[in-house]
Amino acid sequence: MSTTRPTVVLVHGAFVDGSGWQPVHDILIGDGLEVAVTQHSTRSLADDVTEVTQVIESRGGPVLLVGHSYGGVVITEMGTHPQVAGLVYVAAFAPDAGESVATMIADPDPGAPVPPIVPRTDGSLVLDRDRFHEGFAADLPAAEARFLADSQAPWGGAAVGTPVTEPAWRSKPSWYVVATDDRMIPPAAQQGMAARAGATVETVAASHAVYVSQPDAVAGLIRRAAETVSAR
Repeated sequence: MSTTRPTVVLVHGAFVDGSGWQPVHDILIGDGLEVAVTQHSTRSLADDVTEVTQVIESRGGPVLLVGHSYGGVVITEMGTHPQVAGLVYVAAFAPDAGESVATMIADPDPGAPVPPIVPRTDGSLVLDRDRFHEGFAADLPAAEARFLADSQAPWGGAAVGTPVTEPAWRSKPSWYVVATDDRMIPPAAQQGMAARAGATVETVAASHAVYVSQPDAVAGLIRRAAETVSAR
């Protein structure tokens, strides 16, 4: 039985960067866990996988991958790496083989909220600044949501449209934070992806920015996942 505690690797999603993980990072550090926060471009899935792989290999030993939103695609694609002990999805996409973000959002359920995504002239995507608060982070203070809207990172087509090859959740244990007030990825879709992956689910009343607005709940599930993989 292994008792090695994994390094927690926090992988951000689209439109934001790794700084949003600070509340979760600080809680986990306070718990005595080692934590790394990735800063990948979200321009292409291949590049993002390469960057996250570099981060985990620089640490050595087992890692627990945590992905928010599009970050779930990244950890699904590269989570078969031998250092990866488990996966935690935080209001995230958990695609199967052959699925991409583009295919997963192509046929939304009737009445589901429509994310305020707008294209830039170079073909990349951002969120409408005036609708960012309600769409991405409705449970954050207006000033905090405004900063996130004003500091957005563009999401590239090669990240949105590239399909996953071998989903790591088929071979690694997984956990999932479902955000019940999410207006970016419908909560029902989150529940469905979590069930398909056989994930242990934590349901949190929060927006898509659950990792910022409810860091204690998110960190709590990560902590339990780390304890579980340490005992394997």
